[in-house]
Amino acid sequence: MKRLSHSLMLALLGLRDLLLSAGPLALIAVGVLVAAYVYLDPQPPRTVRLATGPQGSAYAAFGERYAAALQTNGIRVELIPTEGALDNLRLLREGRADLGFVRGGVADPVADPEAGIQSLGALFYEPLWVFYRPASLRRSEAEGPPSQGRAELPSLAGLRTLRLGTDRPGSGIPELLGRMLSANRIDATRLRITAQPAEDGAAALIAGRLDALVLASASESPRVQQLLRTPGIAVLDLGQAEAYTRIFPFLSVVTLPRGVVDLASDVPARDVSLVATTSSLLTREDTHPALRQLFAQAAQNIHGHAGWFNRAREFPNTRASELPVISEGDRAINGTPPVWQRWLPFWASNLLERMWLVIGGLIVLLLPLSRVVPPLYTFRVRRRVFRWYARLRDIEGRMESDSGARDGLLDELDELDRVANKVTVPLSYAEELYALRHNIEQARRRLLARPRS
Repeated sequence: MKRLSHSLMLALLGLRDLLLSAGPLALIAVGVLVAAYVYLDPQPPRTVRLATGPQGSAYAAFGERYAAALQTNGIRVELIPTEGALDNLRLLREGRADLGFVRGGVADPVADPEAGIQSLGALFYEPLWVFYRPASLRRSEAEGPPSQGRAELPSLAGLRTLRLGTDRPGSGIPELLGRMLSANRIDATRLRITAQPAEDGAAALIAGRLDALVLASASESPRVQQLLRTPGIAVLDLGQAEAYTRIFPFLSVVTLPRGVVDLASDVPARDVSLVATTSSLLTREDTHPALRQLFAQAAQNIHGHAGWFNRAREFPNTRASELPVISEGDRAINGTPPVWQRWLPFWASNLLERMWLVIGGLIVLLLPLSRVVPPLYTFRVRRRVFRWYARLRDIEGRMESDSGARDGLLDELDELDRVANKVTVPLSYAEELYALRHNIEQARRRLLARPRS
């Protein structure tokens, strides 16, 4: 038991010496890491604000999905209901939202990036839907008789005589419609246009209080789904779609395929040409990078599937974004996620990603400095033995100069031998300890060999 206790004491003593020898390097490393942690702020806030859209809109539905996706990582997404894209952009500019859905043609491609607003990538097509009641159309000689007894709206120009509804100004739809009507040399201010929430507009169209309704929304919108399936409601087949994309570069031509709404009922009965903007998820530059990364990764799962207007993995993308795509979005869309993200929890993966450069630099710095640890360890252990040589040398000096102090010097040598016998060093350094005791014994023999004075 005593032997085991002594071995344990030696091991602990060696460990203490090692820790004390490496202590300065450890303090440097800890100091650098703490300073880098404070400066880089790798852990994000637990709450983020997302500007969505009106209740029942596609924006609101997508906001709920993002909130659920980030909740798994302990992040609470505060959903801010708005009137639409213009309202979302205003909140981003004012700093009252961290992220928001904004459709193409709304943001300023010069001023907004300079103000610190960038994109996480284009997410989905947002077609311009022109729903109308064929029974409400007024025929004219220019239009001719309707095909097969059913009136059809030939183009946007045909809206000039109809009771028209649009979404609220905050959605950006009235502004977009005004620009498209202006291209047809139609003054939108002279039309009978009612701006109201999409839900109210859809109800008014179905009830016959409106003749046509203009919406811009993803196909996932409940209002769009409802109107596409309502008998007596048609959607404008925009034959001039390609021309609009030449006039307004932020627009794209998309096709609503025949039967995609309801194959059994063959809805729609033929392919329908539409124009669409591309909605993007915009963010402020001062939003925490880890939050931007989480949103960009969530977008891959939420918008990466096939839809009515796109094939699988066409979205998200960086091609259709009007604003510059921030690094987190570009890496999530065009890059390869780090391997450690598959195995580490979010907080650890994020910490490693934000701190890897600091950790790498610290390793490069400490590798040459670590060479001083073995010599310092050796010095600490050997110093425990060598410190007694000063006392031995003092005794030997007095042996030569004071021959009458023989008994006193022998007592001092005995005391020094007892102290040296209690010195504890690792076994690998026992040679120095035995050399000290041997030198003490040699001094004692020389002193005893001298005759008493």
